[in-house]
Amino acid sequence: MDILLNEAPCGYFSITDKGLIHTVNQTLLTMLGYDREELLERHIESAMSLANRMFFHTYFYPYIQLYGQVNEMYLTFRTKDGKDLPVLLNGIRRIRDGNAVIDCVALEMRKRIEHEKDIMKTKQQLEALYQETNEANHRLELLHARYEKKQQELLELNVRLETLASTDPLTGLRNRRFFQEQLEKYTALSEQSGAALSLCIIDIDRFKSINDTYGHPVGDLVLTRLAQLLQEQSAGNTVVARFGGEEFVILLPGLNQGQALAAAERYRSATETTPLGDLRITVSIGAATFRAGESGLSLLQQADQALYLSKNNGRNRVTHYNAGV
Repeated sequence: MDILLNEAPCGYFSITDKGLIHTVNQTLLTMLGYDREELLERHIESAMSLANRMFFHTYFYPYIQLYGQVNEMYLTFRTKDGKDLPVLLNGIRRIRDGNAVIDCVALEMRKRIEHEKDIMKTKQQLEALYQETNEANHRLELLHARYEKKQQELLELNVRLETLASTDPLTGLRNRRFFQEQLEKYTALSEQSGAALSLCIIDIDRFKSINDTYGHPVGDLVLTRLAQLLQEQSAGNTVVARFGGEEFVILLPGLNQGQALAAAERYRSATETTPLGDLRITVSIGAATFRAGESGLSLLQQADQALYLSKNNGRNRVTHYNAGV
């Protein structure tokens, strides 16, 4: 293992699809108190409590098999001496040397846990001080204020963490994680109610040449301005998100195939006719409409195939999966 990865300031391990530990860095070994030989080829769930094993098995495996990655999953490892180690876990599934492996990074979460424990401790102190004499009133008021402040800080921290977890930092749009959650939500609703649902994938034409010619700061500006334009052209419960790189996704609840094509054409035309800074760009769009019995993943794949056809047929155009494939 590379020495930088072995001594990285976060725990790293890779496991097989069956959960057997294939690689582990020294940082994680130190965190858990194990020697390398004690963990290699063991099941990762052997370093967890029963409750966390069930959580890991129920949520981590299905999610990473479906989407190929897991972001910011909170769970607790069990150290060799039996202590709990709370971590934030990120994972991604790859094919390496012909075999499927899951690479994971674990970040300790002790500070947040300690912050919550400090609030509980302060509250307990408050309850005891209320029973003391009037001479303790001033101290009681100060302690109460401290408790309220810490509680508010925790609430604000939770809001910030939730916002950061669902927002693309460059464009300010919702990110891929949030979009996938909404996609599953709306496909389930459409399956139950029969309501129309469509999806568009938008890709900037020849975006690499913009970065190569003008530099990444200009490329970032184009992404930001396009995000604003797409948001301005959307209304109601439309979900606009950055999917990654120069790709954007738009979820269109209530829109059938014809309405989705009209909306996609509106996005394409507005992009072509609106200067983004000193540049003019075009986009290619793939659209798909949900059909009963399908999944959110299949809807996304259909829109992606339609996008491929738009690119292949000359760019700056809209293709619907049902019409183009």
